[in-house]
Amino acid sequence: MASDELAKKLQSRMAATQEVEPRPEPVPSPVPSPVRPKPQQEAEGACGGEPSSSSELSAVLTRRQDINDGTAAPCRNRVFNPYTEFKEFTRKQIKDMEAMFKRYDTGRDGFIDLMELKLMMEKLGAPQTHLGLKNMIKEVDEDFDGKLSYREFLLIFRRAAAGELQEESGLMALARLSEINVSTEGVMGAKDFFEAKMQALSLGSKFEAEIQEEKDERKRQEVDKKQRQAAFKQLQSAFCS
Repeated sequence: MASDELAKKLQSRMAATQEVEPRPEPVPSPVPSPVRPKPQQEAEGACGGEPSSSSELSAVLTRRQDINDGTAAPCRNRVFNPYTEFKEFTRKQIKDMEAMFKRYDTGRDGFIDLMELKLMMEKLGAPQTHLGLKNMIKEVDEDFDGKLSYREFLLIFRRAAAGELQEESGLMALARLSEINVSTEGVMGAKDFFEAKMQALSLGSKFEAEIQEEKDERKRQEVDKKQRQAAFKQLQSAFCS
Protein backbone atom coordinates (compact mmCIF):
# COMPACT_ATOMS: atom_id res chain seq x y z
CA MET A 1 0.00 0.00 0.00
CA ALA A 2 2.77 2.37 0.92
CA SER A 3 4.62 1.43 -2.21
CA ASP A 4 1.60 2.29 -4.37
CA GLU A 5 1.31 5.74 -2.81
CA LEU A 6 5.02 6.33 -3.30
CA ALA A 7 4.75 5.33 -6.95
CA LYS A 8 1.84 7.72 -7.50
CA LYS A 9 3.79 10.63 -5.95
CA LEU A 10 6.79 9.89 -8.16
CA GLN A 11 4.59 9.77 -11.27
CA SER A 12 2.87 13.06 -10.42
CA ARG A 13 6.24 14.75 -9.76
CA MET A 14 7.64 13.50 -13.10
CA ALA A 15 4.53 14.72 -14.93
CA ALA A 16 4.88 18.16 -13.34
CA THR A 17 8.52 18.45 -14.42
CA GLN A 18 7.67 17.43 -17.99
CA GLU A 19 5.01 20.17 -18.46
CA VAL A 20 6.06 22.71 -21.07
CA GLU A 21 5.92 26.35 -20.04
CA PRO A 22 3.83 28.51 -22.41
CA ARG A 23 5.93 30.61 -24.77
CA PRO A 24 5.21 34.35 -24.95
CA GLU A 25 3.48 35.50 -28.09
CA PRO A 26 5.83 37.33 -30.50
CA VAL A 27 5.47 41.10 -30.49
CA PRO A 28 4.94 42.38 -34.05
CA SER A 29 7.61 44.81 -35.17
CA PRO A 30 6.32 48.33 -35.92
CA VAL A 31 5.75 49.06 -39.60
CA PRO A 32 7.70 52.19 -40.64
CA SER A 33 5.43 54.95 -41.84
CA PRO A 34 6.08 56.26 -45.36
CA VAL A 35 8.44 59.24 -45.44
CA ARG A 36 6.68 62.28 -46.79
CA PRO A 37 8.90 64.79 -48.56
CA LYS A 38 9.45 68.04 -46.77
CA PRO A 39 7.60 71.13 -48.02
CA GLN A 40 10.89 72.65 -49.10
CA GLN A 41 11.69 69.60 -51.22
CA GLU A 42 8.22 69.72 -52.79
CA ALA A 43 8.65 73.41 -53.53
CA GLU A 44 12.08 72.85 -55.08
CA GLY A 45 10.67 70.09 -57.27
CA ALA A 46 7.87 72.36 -58.48
CA CYS A 47 10.21 75.31 -58.96
CA GLY A 48 12.38 73.66 -61.55
CA GLY A 49 14.07 70.72 -59.85
CA GLU A 50 14.24 67.22 -61.28
CA PRO A 51 11.30 65.24 -59.90
CA SER A 52 10.66 61.72 -61.10
CA SER A 53 8.14 61.20 -63.86
CA SER A 54 5.66 59.63 -61.44
CA SER A 55 5.72 62.55 -59.01
CA GLU A 56 6.23 65.47 -61.38
CA LEU A 57 2.55 66.05 -62.09
CA SER A 58 1.67 65.61 -58.43
CA ALA A 59 4.30 68.17 -57.40
CA VAL A 60 3.05 70.71 -59.92
CA LEU A 61 -0.58 70.25 -58.84
CA THR A 62 0.41 70.43 -55.17
CA ARG A 63 2.29 73.69 -55.72
CA ARG A 64 -0.62 75.11 -57.71
CA GLN A 65 -2.95 74.32 -54.80
CA ASP A 66 -0.48 75.85 -52.33
CA ILE A 67 -0.31 78.99 -54.47
CA ASN A 68 -4.11 79.25 -54.46
CA ASP A 69 -4.12 78.77 -50.67
CA GLY A 70 -1.31 81.29 -50.20
CA THR A 71 0.97 78.77 -48.45
CA ALA A 72 3.45 78.10 -51.26
CA ALA A 73 7.13 78.42 -50.49
CA PRO A 74 8.81 81.03 -52.70
CA CYS A 75 10.83 79.72 -55.62
CA ARG A 76 14.51 80.53 -55.72
CA ASN A 77 15.21 83.28 -58.19
CA ARG A 78 17.15 82.13 -61.20
CA VAL A 79 20.20 84.17 -61.95
CA PHE A 80 20.41 84.64 -65.71
CA ASN A 81 22.26 86.82 -68.15
CA PRO A 82 19.81 88.45 -70.57
CA TYR A 83 22.59 89.19 -73.08
CA THR A 84 23.47 85.51 -73.45
CA GLU A 85 19.97 84.04 -73.13
CA PHE A 86 18.23 86.55 -75.41
CA LYS A 87 20.83 86.73 -78.16
CA GLU A 88 18.25 87.70 -80.77
CA PHE A 89 18.09 91.20 -79.27
CA THR A 90 20.78 93.86 -79.35
CA ARG A 91 22.28 95.24 -76.15
CA LYS A 92 20.42 98.51 -76.70
CA GLN A 93 17.08 96.73 -77.05
CA ILE A 94 17.67 94.75 -73.84
CA LYS A 95 18.67 97.91 -71.99
CA ASP A 96 15.49 99.62 -73.24
CA MET A 97 13.40 96.64 -72.04
CA GLU A 98 15.13 96.74 -68.66
CA ALA A 99 14.48 100.47 -68.33
CA MET A 100 10.80 99.98 -69.19
CA PHE A 101 10.51 97.11 -66.68
CA LYS A 102 12.05 99.19 -63.90
CA ARG A 103 9.88 102.19 -64.77
CA TYR A 104 6.67 100.25 -64.11
CA ASP A 105 8.05 98.19 -61.21
CA THR A 106 6.87 100.84 -58.77
CA GLY A 107 7.20 98.47 -55.81
CA ARG A 108 10.92 97.99 -56.56
CA ASP A 109 10.64 94.29 -55.77
CA GLY A 110 11.87 92.99 -59.12
CA PHE A 111 8.37 92.04 -60.32
CA ILE A 112 5.43 93.64 -62.13
CA ASP A 113 2.25 92.59 -60.37
CA LEU A 114 -1.34 92.85 -61.56
CA MET A 115 -1.86 96.46 -60.48
CA GLU A 116 1.47 97.60 -61.94
CA LEU A 117 0.61 95.88 -65.23
CA LYS A 118 -2.79 97.62 -65.17
CA LEU A 119 -1.06 100.99 -64.80
CA MET A 120 1.38 100.13 -67.60
CA MET A 121 -1.35 99.23 -70.07
CA GLU A 122 -3.33 102.37 -69.20
CA LYS A 123 -0.30 104.57 -69.85
CA LEU A 124 0.37 102.76 -73.13
CA GLY A 125 -3.19 103.55 -74.20
CA ALA A 126 -4.47 99.96 -74.20
CA PRO A 127 -6.34 99.43 -70.92
CA GLN A 128 -7.32 95.85 -70.12
CA THR A 129 -10.01 94.24 -68.00
CA HIS A 130 -9.09 92.45 -64.80
CA LEU A 131 -9.48 89.08 -66.54
CA GLY A 132 -7.46 90.31 -69.49
CA LEU A 133 -4.59 91.35 -67.22
CA LYS A 134 -4.61 87.96 -65.52
CA ASN A 135 -4.51 86.21 -68.88
CA MET A 136 -1.58 88.39 -69.96
CA ILE A 137 0.43 87.32 -66.93
CA LYS A 138 -0.65 83.70 -67.23
CA GLU A 139 0.60 83.47 -70.82
CA VAL A 140 4.26 83.98 -69.80
CA ASP A 141 4.10 83.16 -66.08
CA GLU A 142 6.53 80.22 -65.94
CA ASP A 143 6.67 79.89 -62.14
CA PHE A 144 2.92 80.43 -61.52
CA ASP A 145 3.48 83.24 -59.01
CA GLY A 146 0.91 85.55 -60.59
CA LYS A 147 3.34 88.31 -61.55
CA LEU A 148 5.98 89.10 -64.16
CA SER A 149 9.67 88.73 -63.47
CA TYR A 150 12.25 90.52 -65.62
CA ARG A 151 12.92 87.33 -67.59
CA GLU A 152 9.20 86.74 -68.17
CA PHE A 153 8.91 90.36 -69.30
CA LEU A 154 11.60 89.72 -71.93
CA LEU A 155 9.71 86.62 -73.05
CA ILE A 156 6.86 88.90 -74.17
CA PHE A 157 9.12 90.60 -76.73
CA ARG A 158 10.72 87.32 -77.78
CA ARG A 159 7.32 85.81 -78.54
CA ALA A 160 6.19 89.01 -80.27
CA ALA A 161 9.31 89.01 -82.45
CA ALA A 162 8.78 85.35 -83.30
CA GLY A 163 5.14 85.95 -84.26
CA GLU A 164 3.85 83.66 -81.51
CA LEU A 165 1.34 86.12 -80.02
CA GLN A 166 -2.22 86.62 -81.17
CA GLU A 167 -2.72 89.87 -83.02
CA GLU A 168 -5.43 91.16 -80.65
CA SER A 169 -3.88 89.91 -77.40
CA GLY A 170 -2.87 92.21 -74.59
CA LEU A 171 0.76 91.11 -74.79
CA MET A 172 0.89 92.01 -78.48
CA ALA A 173 -0.50 95.46 -77.64
CA LEU A 174 2.17 95.85 -74.96
CA ALA A 175 4.97 94.91 -77.37
CA ARG A 176 3.60 97.09 -80.18
CA LEU A 177 2.90 100.19 -78.08
CA SER A 178 6.13 100.13 -76.10
CA GLU A 179 8.93 102.50 -77.02
CA ILE A 180 11.21 99.57 -77.85
CA ASN A 181 11.88 99.15 -81.57
CA VAL A 182 11.28 95.41 -81.98
CA SER A 183 9.52 94.43 -85.19
CA THR A 184 6.82 91.79 -84.82
CA GLU A 185 8.08 90.25 -88.06
CA GLY A 186 11.50 89.71 -86.60
CA VAL A 187 14.29 91.51 -84.84
CA MET A 188 16.02 94.54 -86.40
CA GLY A 189 13.74 94.58 -89.43
CA ALA A 190 14.57 91.03 -90.59
CA LYS A 191 11.84 89.18 -92.45
CA ASP A 192 11.54 86.47 -89.86
CA PHE A 193 12.97 85.36 -86.56
CA PHE A 194 15.60 83.04 -87.99
CA GLU A 195 16.96 85.64 -90.38
CA ALA A 196 17.25 87.95 -87.38
CA LYS A 197 19.29 85.37 -85.51
CA MET A 198 21.63 84.98 -88.49
CA GLN A 199 21.96 88.73 -88.66
CA ALA A 200 22.82 88.88 -84.96
CA LEU A 201 25.44 86.18 -85.45
CA SER A 202 26.98 88.04 -88.39
CA LEU A 203 27.14 91.20 -86.31
CA GLY A 204 28.86 89.25 -83.55
CA SER A 205 31.38 87.84 -86.03
CA LYS A 206 32.04 91.32 -87.39
CA PHE A 207 32.60 92.59 -83.86
CA GLU A 208 35.08 89.79 -83.15
CA ALA A 209 36.89 90.52 -86.42
CA GLU A 210 37.26 94.18 -85.45
CA ILE A 211 38.73 93.21 -82.09
CA GLN A 212 41.22 90.86 -83.78
CA GLU A 213 42.18 93.57 -86.24
CA GLU A 214 42.90 95.96 -83.36
CA LYS A 215 45.10 93.33 -81.69
CA ASP A 216 47.06 92.78 -84.92
CA GLU A 217 47.54 96.52 -85.32
CA ARG A 218 48.95 96.81 -81.79
CA LYS A 219 51.36 93.94 -82.51
CA ARG A 220 52.57 95.68 -85.67
CA GLN A 221 53.12 98.89 -83.75
CA GLU A 222 55.13 97.05 -81.10
CA VAL A 223 57.30 95.41 -83.78
CA ASP A 224 57.93 98.78 -85.48
CA LYS A 225 58.84 100.33 -82.14
CA LYS A 226 61.38 97.61 -81.40
CA GLN A 227 62.88 97.98 -84.86
CA ARG A 228 63.26 101.75 -84.41
CA GLN A 229 64.87 101.24 -81.03
CA ALA A 230 67.34 98.73 -82.49
CA ALA A 231 68.21 101.09 -85.37
CA PHE A 232 68.73 103.96 -82.92
CA LYS A 233 71.08 101.84 -80.81
CA GLN A 234 73.11 100.88 -83.90
CA LEU A 235 73.36 104.54 -84.93
CA GLN A 236 74.37 105.53 -81.41
CA SER A 237 77.10 102.88 -81.25
CA ALA A 238 78.46 104.05 -84.63
CA PHE A 239 78.89 107.63 -83.36
CA CYS A 240 80.51 106.45 -80.13
CA SER A 241 83.07 104.20 -81.85
